[in-house]
Amino acid sequence: MHPVPSRRHVIADDLRNQIATGRIKTGERLPSEAELASRYAVSTPTLRSALAVLQGEGLVEKIHGKGNFVRSPLRRVTYVGGGRLSSVRTMADAALEVTIRTTSLRAQGDLVALLKVSASSPLTEFRCLSHDGKSPHSLARIYVPRDLAPVDVSSPSPWCEGTEAELTALGPRLAYVQETVSARLPTPEEAATLRISSALAVLAITRVAADVTGRVVEAALLVLPGDRANAVFTTHHMTGERGTER
Repeated sequence: MHPVPSRRHVIADDLRNQIATGRIKTGERLPSEAELASRYAVSTPTLRSALAVLQGEGLVEKIHGKGNFVRSPLRRVTYVGGGRLSSVRTMADAALEVTIRTTSLRAQGDLVALLKVSASSPLTEFRCLSHDGKSPHSLARIYVPRDLAPVDVSSPSPWCEGTEAELTALGPRLAYVQETVSARLPTPEEAATLRISSALAVLAITRVAADVTGRVVEAALLVLPGDRANAVFTTHHMTGERGTER
């Protein structure tokens, strides 16, 4: 015998079918949660649970204070890693827009260890948020020592499009890039910024780059929602004194 589907899955299936057949169109606001709960004769928590299923699938987007909306088909992005500094613009796809916010701050917490600097060392943060239309798509927070940060940052910024050339121009050439990848749930801030369900896993990539002197010149924290992200890592085999680059 097949298990009887729960009420939340019955509701999610019905709304999913309406979206697929065009009865509810892309960009359209769904009826209020109270109205939907009444229509399906369920409690508000059950209705919200059903909507969470659709939010996790990327079909519905909840905008605080406005309601639930049908999303446009999600554009998948590919993060290309593996021993070379990767372009956040490449990661986000050239068709997406990227907005940049620059902030001066002092190293503290995990940044002290990542950048191998003393507490309160001056840093510059580049917060890069990609958009697919009006919908946030991916988030990158890039930290560099203040003395390596360009004085004038305009959009599109080289720090969000690929930092290797900028770093090479400012100092010794890069020696290595280390990337740590994990799948986890988003923080409340990340979920709100990316407008995703707090139950949707994200691909979190921490990237650290150092020059030939051993100085860490960049630490990047990248967050890509799991319903629209791929990651490709390639090992570059090189001949000569450096051997294999990883």
